[in-house]
Amino acid sequence: MKTSDFNYHLPEELIANYPLDNRSSSRMLVYKDEIEHKTFKDITTYFKEGDLLVVNNTSVIPARIYGNKESGGDVEVMLERIMDDNKALVQIRSGRSPKKGTIITLGSFAVKCIDRQDNFFILQFDRPPLQVFNSIGHVPLPPYIKRPDEDLDKDRYATVYEDKNLQESVAAPTAGLHFNDELLQDIKKLGVKMTTVNLSVGAGTFQPVKVENIKDHDIHSEYLDVSAEVMDMVKITKAAGKKVFAVGTTATRALETAFMSEDKKGYRGYTKLFIYPGYKFKVVDRLITNFHLPQSSLLMLVSAFIGYDNMKHIYKTAVDEKYRFLSYGDAMLLEKHEI
Repeated sequence: MKTSDFNYHLPEELIANYPLDNRSSSRMLVYKDEIEHKTFKDITTYFKEGDLLVVNNTSVIPARIYGNKESGGDVEVMLERIMDDNKALVQIRSGRSPKKGTIITLGSFAVKCIDRQDNFFILQFDRPPLQVFNSIGHVPLPPYIKRPDEDLDKDRYATVYEDKNLQESVAAPTAGLHFNDELLQDIKKLGVKMTTVNLSVGAGTFQPVKVENIKDHDIHSEYLDVSAEVMDMVKITKAAGKKVFAVGTTATRALETAFMSEDKKGYRGYTKLFIYPGYKFKVVDRLITNFHLPQSSLLMLVSAFIGYDNMKHIYKTAVDEKYRFLSYGDAMLLEKHEI
């Protein structure tokens, strides 16, 4: 298939620049055998006792910092990942790309550009990089949100179940933004089990697929951790004929990677799993997700999950019905329809 097969017209006014006041008041498009239009809090009606809800409990780093080069030129640093105790891999926006040895001032901190890797730069810090980003960093809102970050984003561009000790992502697992504590309690009262996986979301999640043939796409790698206990819970759920609900494409990618070899006792490491039409899902039965960018790897994952023609129909309907798109937008609940 071609990347252009995954294009669709997304009117700019449908891109949500702010979250709704109440997390669970988002609209939700449901697709099982036909399309239903619901509110996210209605999701409780789609669970049954014994089902398993799997979420990604990663926490977002305030990964964007503004600074200056020695020449005085403005610099925007966007973290990709922390490499070790004093190095970080970053994207840099400036009038001219910094050369090796360039000193960059970030607030009261000075860092040194020591190398380049393709479109990324390696910066050397005099302390753990996370300390610097937590001290002066901004919430890394996606590039399609056309406004500066605000105080509200510190709370709303994060899930209520994030683990602050797992502060490793530079983008939020946004399907989880619709859950509040009350809704999660209501789901648990139904006899639904809830568990966590961890996948560190990289900035590559926003990158469009640029090759013509999607099979030639070199997808970004992401670090994940799926425990042996979680894998056992999945196996027990499936054996009982119950359903596994994945909250977001990140939880889906983590689960499907872990079960590529079912004899493993947990999985910890990087994944480059690229899910596109033709992929056969081993774990996830129902997917909770937002509406994704045209020509993105995330849209291709959705197409693999429900079928290409179904994806095209759903997205046309969502545009026609003026759903809110992308990170702060509305949600979908999708049942697997592999074709």
